[in-house]
Amino acid sequence: MSDKSRKTILTIILIGFLFVLAWLAERCLDEYVMRVVRTGLIYVIAAVGYNLINGIAGQFSLGPNGFMALGGYMVALLMLPLDQKKFVWFLQPLIWPFNAFSFSKPFFPLAVALGGVAGALGALIVGIPSLRLRGDYLAIATFGFSQIIIVLANNLIPITNGALGIKGIPEYADIYRCLGWAIVAVLIISNLANSSYGRAMKSVRDDEVAAEAMGIPVFRIKLLAFVVSGFFAGVAGGLMASLITTVSPNLFSFSMTFNLLIIIVLGGLGSITGSAVTAFAFALISEVLRFVESPMTIGPIHIPGIAGMRMLVFSLLLVLLMIFYRRGLFGKREISWDWVFARFGKITGKGAEAWSHKTERS
Repeated sequence: MSDKSRKTILTIILIGFLFVLAWLAERCLDEYVMRVVRTGLIYVIAAVGYNLINGIAGQFSLGPNGFMALGGYMVALLMLPLDQKKFVWFLQPLIWPFNAFSFSKPFFPLAVALGGVAGALGALIVGIPSLRLRGDYLAIATFGFSQIIIVLANNLIPITNGALGIKGIPEYADIYRCLGWAIVAVLIISNLANSSYGRAMKSVRDDEVAAEAMGIPVFRIKLLAFVVSGFFAGVAGGLMASLITTVSPNLFSFSMTFNLLIIIVLGGLGSITGSAVTAFAFALISEVLRFVESPMTIGPIHIPGIAGMRMLVFSLLLVLLMIFYRRGLFGKREISWDWVFARFGKITGKGAEAWSHKTERS
């Protein structure tokens, strides 16, 4: 059996193990904890996609919240029952064709995929003009486009119901669907990063002028990363809308981009493993830190509850990390099967090469 086949089999076994863990969690954990877990998996999808454009391609984008909004509204429009659509759009009627049909539960994965397509199309439209810019100018342009999407969501009442949002979305984003999409995101992004396209993206990140001189189509490579990132942002937005059962412009404000930026910087720009681990940890720690927003009495000192203190803690952590450890927790390192083999070789007293040769002979 070749080394590649062995790694493929191990990956399949690991995926099966993760779904077994999900099955056990569904039966052993309460609904509140399961909601936190599902939120963490959604953050994983959005973060690994965001790291593709910011960390691997090296393009400073501030627009994932806009693409998440496109995915969220797409899923809401497709999945909301017809009776609920008539109830929600009472100011102005919903436009055709969304007022004429509604997807049933078996088609939820298709709706999420179409939400990803909406995010990818939004990224394509935004990326064609903005990716010709570099550095801070690109960040400002993508931020502006994301704000345009939010403004449109507030004002296109026949489509988005404006600031009132869309309520009553069926909660079909269960643990299995969230985990499945998270695995798909990690596998696709990691394989893309390790392909010739991924190497081209890293070349553009390291030296755009040199990459162009070597014949790399810089604009197309950046656009590819941007569109793939937009797709998974749309998927994450669609799952988030189904998890919360409501979607509104406030759900996808710039604070969502700020959360993702904290995640990928803390995990390490360019590290898919770092983004996945930090994204899941971010969701868990956010819930643990709820106590800092509650009133507290420490001896004679009474501290009133202050909303938003959790983000202050994360922001302080980000500042400290940028001062003392700019590479992030993982830097650009990845936990791969080669890494596991190397550690296994150290434990057994044999190198990773010896283990690899053993797999080739078997």
